Amino acid sequence: MVAGNLPYGITSQILLKLAANHTSLDRAVLMVQREVADRIVSRPGSRDYGLLSVTVQMYGPAEKLFTLPPASFSPPPDVYSTVFRWRFERALPSLVSRRVVFLRFVRTVFAQKRKILANNLRAAGIPPSSISAAMASAEIDPMSRAEALPIESLATLWRNIQSLPSAG
Repeated sequence: MVAGNLPYGITSQILLKLAANHTSLDRAVLMVQREVADRIVSRPGSRDYGLLSVTVQMYGPAEKLFTLPPASFSPPPDVYSTVFRWRFERALPSLVSRRVVFLRFVRTVFAQKRKILANNLRAAGIPPSSISAAMASAEIDPMSRAEALPIESLATLWRNIQSLPSAG
């Protein structure tokens, strides 16, 4: 188990380090800036759901425990802080084993969150016919945005694209 109050300026780097060592951990209880916690625990369809949500949740579920106001600290910071629990589970081992490639894909699909998923994939150089085939095979609506898709759907789409002759 890991417990700590993460320095706000390097929260993402620490979370990535914990993720890289997920096999040695069962859970982490961490305090971060409230807005970061909101992004970490958010679900598909939420405004906060994005790259950070997927990156953390591919290693296991995260849930908010409580939020503290600035007055709880001396000196008080300018932001609220939230404590969250992250359970490390091997729910998505196929993603974890190829995490660098999958997270590169996730960065691509969330590059411009408000764009339709197919447009972000086209901007990454994937041919429209390949995108259509991969989305149809994954049973994803062609008008979907990345923020609407659970990790499992993103993973299926990624695998479908990886299996295309020109993909790598």
